[in-house]
Amino acid sequence: MRGYAIKMSIDSTEMARSLYQSGVVAFENGKYREAVESLERANSLVARNTRFGGEVQIWLATAYEAAGRNQDAVDLCEQLKRHPDIDTSTQAKRLQYIWKAPKLNRPKEWLTEIPDMGAVSSNNDKTKFVTNVSSNTASKAPEKEYVDLSQVNTEDNRFIWVALIGVAITLSYLLWLNFHA
Repeated sequence: MRGYAIKMSIDSTEMARSLYQSGVVAFENGKYREAVESLERANSLVARNTRFGGEVQIWLATAYEAAGRNQDAVDLCEQLKRHPDIDTSTQAKRLQYIWKAPKLNRPKEWLTEIPDMGAVSSNNDKTKFVTNVSSNTASKAPEKEYVDLSQVNTEDNRFIWVALIGVAITLSYLLWLNFHA
């Protein structure tokens, strides 16, 4: 019976690691709800007071916040502040501090809207992106100014020769000092 319990423990740990990895990958790909689901399942299979359990819970809190579940993220960090792993508790304190900070109102013109690329069709030839121009811009973008290269002065202004002579004199002086010192 004991061997069965050990095998169950190993299987659940492997399953938790697999779910953890899929949750991290989903998070990094911007699939926050999927990340929450995988990380919640991993969290239910892992011992929470271990280092790995703390890591799973920190990722879960981050996924909660990214998925718009800010209060769940803050509450989980509140629990993790008392975690036995010092790195986990420190990180939980830092995250909670950030998430509980008051939200500042930023002017609309400071923000850049990022389009949802998931809604873009795979046919790039027919896809057009339109950007909204802020009402504060009074004029259109400046037109490109073309330069007639026949009007550009391409004569040597002799600066390069003066610079090379100056470098040669300096090197000669340094060599002279080296041999006569």
